[in-house]
Formats: sequence, C-alpha cells, structure tokens
Amino acid sequence: MLFIKTTASQCNDKEESGTTGEKEKGGRMPKHVAIILDGNRRWAEKRGLGPSQGQEAGARTVMENVKDYFSMGINTVSLFAFSTENWGRPGDEVKYIMDMFEKIVKSEMPNLRRYGVKVSVIGKRTNIPESLLHLIGEAEEATKNNKEKQLIVALDYSGKFDILQACKSLAEKAKNGLINVEDIDENLMDKELMTSCSEFPNPDLLIRTSGEQRISNFYLWQSAYTELYFPSVLWPDFGGAEYLEALDWYQKRQRRFGLRV
Repeated sequence: MLFIKTTASQCNDKEESGTTGEKEKGGRMPKHVAIILDGNRRWAEKRGLGPSQGQEAGARTVMENVKDYFSMGINTVSLFAFSTENWGRPGDEVKYIMDMFEKIVKSEMPNLRRYGVKVSVIGKRTNIPESLLHLIGEAEEATKNNKEKQLIVALDYSGKFDILQACKSLAEKAKNGLINVEDIDENLMDKELMTSCSEFPNPDLLIRTSGEQRISNFYLWQSAYTELYFPSVLWPDFGGAEYLEALDWYQKRQRRFGLRV
C-alpha cells in the first residue's frame, strides 16, 4: 500500500513540476473523474462475510485513497456512494450505511481540510438522518473556500431526479418571466443540475468497478461525452494502482483519438 501511495505522490509531483511539453507527451489528464463504487456486497459474499462488512471495506478503500484521487492535477472527483434505489435494501443495512457515513465525515474532515479538498454532497436529502445532514452542512461550510480540489459525494442521488428537478426549475423560471423559453439550451440545463457546484460539472472519465458495463442511474445527462471505464475488480480492492491504470487508459484514449478535455 505504501508503494502505491508513493507512486501516486511522485506522479503528482511530476505533474506539478513538469513542462507543458512533458504533459502533452503523456496525454491530457481528466479534470473530473466520477466513480461508481460497485461490488461491496459481492466482495463480502466471496469471503463469507455479511453485507455490512463489505460496506465497511468499501469505505476503507475511499478513506485510504482519497488523497491520491486528485493526483496529477485532477480537480473534481465524484463518488456515487448511495443511490435513491438503495433505500430499498434491508433496513438494518441502510442504517449501518448511514451510521458509517457519519463516522467517515467525523473522522475524515481534518484530513480533507488539510488536503485542501472542497466537499460537496448532492442528492435529495429528504430521507437522510438529521444528524448526518448536520455533519454534511458543517463539512461543506468548513471547506467551501477550497478551489483546486473538489470531492462530490452523491448521496440519495438519482440521475433521473436530477434531470427532472433541473427541468422543473427552468420551467418555474420561465413561468415567472426570469428566462425566455426560447433561451433554454444545454448551458442553462447544466447550471440547474446538481453538479453545477463544480467548475467542471461533466466528468471526463467515469469508472464503474465490478465489471458491470452500465452507468445505471448516475450522471445520465452529464455523461453524454464521458469516457467509460469498467474494470472487473470489486470496489474494496480498487486501490491506488487500479486508479492509476484507469488514468493511464484515459490518457491512451486521448492520444489515440486526438481528444481534448
């Protein structure tokens, strides 16, 4: 694990000190990486463990690697941590996940502040426990002035709902005469989506672990032009080395097809 983190840190130092020519040679890096944290339950089942132990292992993966997610100049990282559909899981598992989120926010806030990471949580929030909402509010307030790194956590998030609430907001503004219907375009839509909290609202690279080759109900609008990467590794085993492999794959795609972020 130490070697993985050292490698990522060295890459980050190289990015900061390297010349423009060296960066071009290596290929453009994404500004926004989105990750669907998939496979916690299957990871646990393979080891004869319960679902809660799989969720805990997945949380450890996030906490151990969060600093390295921003290696090489990446500005925004989105984590699809809990979908709206996840409320349909057994009640004890959902409660465990909510309690776990509270512990993570409490334990990781000092580190995120030290790393200079801005924290944004997007989603419905209507069913989130009040105690967790309070901690989220404190985290967002404490880190709101950080600019170079942003961690977006999608909690009780639905891509369909995000599009729906954006359309309703635009309709309300048109009804009240704040905008003209004919002026509604993709740029206005982008500004109404929950990801407008980021300077780079649309991910350049979306990673879904576990081998599932779909983005489900995550960033449906935002991923129209996103590179999709589907490694077979389950989320708790997705460490620094696997993350660097994903970034390397993205760079090769940029060089091969002449794409630009």
